[in-house]
Amino acid sequence: MQREDFNYILSIITPSIQRQDTYMRDAITAKDKLIITLRYLAAGDDYKSLEYAYKVSVQSISLFIPEVCGSLIGLLRDYVKVKKM
Repeated sequence: MQREDFNYILSIITPSIQRQDTYMRDAITAKDKLIITLRYLAAGDDYKSLEYAYKVSVQSISLFIPEVCGSLIGLLRDYVKVKKM
């Protein structure tokens, strides 16, 4: 993926997947969520290998990957064809 394409996708998806930092911890950035999700989709890595590669817990990964995928489908609906079931 070209850097410009990644930055375009990141710019349109950030408002829907970015969370606010708290006093207890910093939120996972939208950029990191997108990178991990694209790696999961492209390489087929399991959550455990993504945990080791990116230092993000399996629990967090299992929550945000479906969220990011849903946002990608919603925001890129004109570019992505989804089979109706």
